[in-house]
Amino acid sequence: MAAVKRPIMTMKHQIYKIIKDEICNGHYPPGYWLQEKELAAKMDVSRSPVREALKQLVDEGLAIDYPNKGVFVKEFTSKDIEEIYDVRIMLESYAIKNSVKLITSNDIKVLRELIDNLSECYDKNDLNQYIEYDTELHQYIIKMSGNSLVMDIYKRIYSQTQQFRIYSLTTQKRFDNSIIEHKTMVENIFAGKWEEADEINRRHLALAREEIIDHIEATRKAESTEK
Repeated sequence: MAAVKRPIMTMKHQIYKIIKDEICNGHYPPGYWLQEKELAAKMDVSRSPVREALKQLVDEGLAIDYPNKGVFVKEFTSKDIEEIYDVRIMLESYAIKNSVKLITSNDIKVLRELIDNLSECYDKNDLNQYIEYDTELHQYIIKMSGNSLVMDIYKRIYSQTQQFRIYSLTTQKRFDNSIIEHKTMVENIFAGKWEEADEINRRHLALAREEIIDHIEATRKAESTEK
């Protein structure tokens, strides 16, 4: 059997992925100063690949480079979240419509496995792992669109909300409804009912957006009160 080819990761890409994961996991929170020297020392590398990695994070919108100050993890506003989710809804609607036309037996198998994984995490009340499979499901539907440009745009947009993923399911009611929404959406895709699937997904994303905005505004209010 031929060996499976794996992408070769450059030093810069490895460092980029480490920092990005730390941002998305909340270890580097919004407003955190990503100090080039400190990061290089922490990862035991030269400052050059760290500088390149930070530039990529700035290009992707996960960080902001303030002249004469440094690079900081981006602090998202309610308006940012509104705009990001508007684009997500447009891209996912396009993907759902196309997926019905292009769906294969392998796609059906993958989607069923993802729904099974989501259901298992839900039954175990494992929110963190549930969110990981949630991400995989939405990204796979985008992949099913067959449009590489849509996939590239979605990857950039989605990465900007990853640090807020857990806040979209903060209440038990949203967690309960989320699994139903995912199952029903996928069932409609299998049945070729893209309009029904799209409507369910639009409602699902709109509710997630509201939860994240509520979290951001509550955090801002708490910070303002402390000052």
